Amino acid sequence: MSRLPIALPLLLLLAALPAQKKKLTFEQVSGGRGGVRFSAQSTVRWAGDGVHLLVREGRQFRLVHPDHGDVEKKPSAVDRRPSGARRVGRRRGRTRGPRVANGKLTSLSPDKRYISFVREHDLWVRDTKSEKEWELTSEGSPDLLHGELDWVYQEEVYGRGRFRAHWWSPDSKWLALLRLEEGEVPVFTIANPVPRDLTKRPNVQYQPKVTEQRYPKPGQANPGVALGVVARSGGKVKWIDLSSWPRDCLVVRVAWRKDRNTVLFMVQDRIQTWLDLVEADPESGKVHKLIHETAPGWTNRLPMPRWLADGSFLWESERTGYRHIYHYTSDAKLERPVTSGEWAVTSITHVDEKNGVLEFTATKDGAVDRNYYSIGFDGRGLTRLTSDRGTHSLTWNKQRTLAIDAFSSLAEPTRMRVVDTKGKVRRDFGQVRIPALSEYAVGKWYLHEIPARDGYAIDAALLKPPEWQAGKRYPIWLPTYSGPNAPSVRNSWNGSAWNHFLAQQGFLVLQVNVRSASGKGKKVIAACYKQLGVSELQDLEDAVDWVCKNHGGDPERVGITGWSYGGFMSAYAACYSKKFRLAVAGAGVYDWRLYDTIYTERYMQTPAMNAEGYRRTSCILGAKNLHGHLLLLHGTEDDNVHFQNCMQFVYALQQAGKDFEMMIFPNAMHGPLRFQGQQRTRMTWRAMQRHLLSNGRD
Repeated sequence: MSRLPIALPLLLLLAALPAQKKKLTFEQVSGGRGGVRFSAQSTVRWAGDGVHLLVREGRQFRLVHPDHGDVEKKPSAVDRRPSGARRVGRRRGRTRGPRVANGKLTSLSPDKRYISFVREHDLWVRDTKSEKEWELTSEGSPDLLHGELDWVYQEEVYGRGRFRAHWWSPDSKWLALLRLEEGEVPVFTIANPVPRDLTKRPNVQYQPKVTEQRYPKPGQANPGVALGVVARSGGKVKWIDLSSWPRDCLVVRVAWRKDRNTVLFMVQDRIQTWLDLVEADPESGKVHKLIHETAPGWTNRLPMPRWLADGSFLWESERTGYRHIYHYTSDAKLERPVTSGEWAVTSITHVDEKNGVLEFTATKDGAVDRNYYSIGFDGRGLTRLTSDRGTHSLTWNKQRTLAIDAFSSLAEPTRMRVVDTKGKVRRDFGQVRIPALSEYAVGKWYLHEIPARDGYAIDAALLKPPEWQAGKRYPIWLPTYSGPNAPSVRNSWNGSAWNHFLAQQGFLVLQVNVRSASGKGKKVIAACYKQLGVSELQDLEDAVDWVCKNHGGDPERVGITGWSYGGFMSAYAACYSKKFRLAVAGAGVYDWRLYDTIYTERYMQTPAMNAEGYRRTSCILGAKNLHGHLLLLHGTEDDNVHFQNCMQFVYALQQAGKDFEMMIFPNAMHGPLRFQGQQRTRMTWRAMQRHLLSNGRD
């Protein structure tokens, strides 16, 4: 047995569970009013001057000097504004800019004078001084998009909700844009027979509302892509020469190089086995390939280079199976690896050119932790900046001499500290206060490394009931996502009241980082390549077996749940394993031939190339083997994972004579509406009570 001996006790404030502490009620954790919060919110941040600290105590703030203590004045509105705050911001997953009548996807030029935007699928510019507008492209239509993305490109390439596909040059004289040709992309029809105001309208809606969506499924045509550059003042668009790449290539990143005013972009083949970093001259349209990348399995989109003053650049690559940083010369020749080893860089957080040092986060000291490091451009002087095991988030002052370290672990709620450039604690503000911890009985989280059948160490977190006893058997509840490179387990404070409620009801709550969602590097993550679900299920099974053997789990009362990829994983477990008595599957892809091209083909290739892989991973084809009880949940207007998935799976289950339960959410997209979410929780809890809290008997 290989167990990481860090059974994480919840500090002294959680160690003892006096009898007078209360239990949570279902109403408190099911999404209604009067809920209980165990989450921790940051209480310290840099003030607007970037020098003082702004400390929140309840609804009051006080200014604190990091060295000298309290400042004898009340914080002003400027003080309370976070350091570095900007008026025009970015919401998570979406971009927003200045408004233009009948225009969308606006972007303000670097010189702040011009606004680019899309109107009726063409790219326009507006002069904010003269208020004149002019068109930069023509012939735009629903099948020919200029400067805007279609569904699959925004969802799988540029980020959910980010439809803007035009970029200003640093001198505000040029715009780069993508053109997408949609004509060959199949149309998927979504029919919704239920009006949103059903209970308020006097008349019946006889015909369904129909939405048509361009949505390519594996093996079908992707949108044709072109990259162009156009002068701000107008004129002919200069299309970049992409003839060196396949016609069905993907343009996955676009940016401008500031020092040369050239366009940088990344190209991938359709199934994403390689990636090219390319530089293009906006005047001539000629291209120069800088770097060609491959990696085990598929090749991920990589961040744009970090350019240095001498024209050289820092580049992140997974060519060794682990993401590391490389220093390239100005003519794109490899100078040296900056980092190396069987661990992965997760992000570059700061580049100090003056001293030739960069700061980054990495998995060097644990994939479930988040630590900061610094290293010289020459690869020397690797230094860990954060000391305690757990999850750190550093926010530096303007001088980058001091940082606020918001630190937490599974054992410890967020602690706010001020540290210097060497990681030394200069001031400790203590833990964020969570009143519910002293009021309610909560269980203990334990962090484990579980040995898989092949010896691989699976990271897992286990929440035990407050009154857990050795020798007693407990049902296991396994919430999962398990999608590629999407870990569920992090060594950070878990404020889920729902999980604590389940533990109080006698559940062992188990979270597992299957190897393809481990964060341990591309070499490990690629285990799922061409067989989504197969290795993930084996890791989940091994984790369940280990908990049953070592921590009192009842092998006859194991449940699994998840949404989206987690919904697929839950249904797949119900069809291809006999270890799960209950599966609650939400909005899952039940056959990978029914999802979109760019995501699916990245991991599975096309159905023509990998027919056996698609067959082995289909819940629809495995419906005849359903074991245990299945509850299906899905929204009828889901434009991401189409309701078609659920209906085809249901039909296969019916053909096989398999009983199941189902809750359909009319008008819901890739998640239930608010009131439906509460019903989802009630349905799930009823199923858990019936199938997992009854000693294995219905």
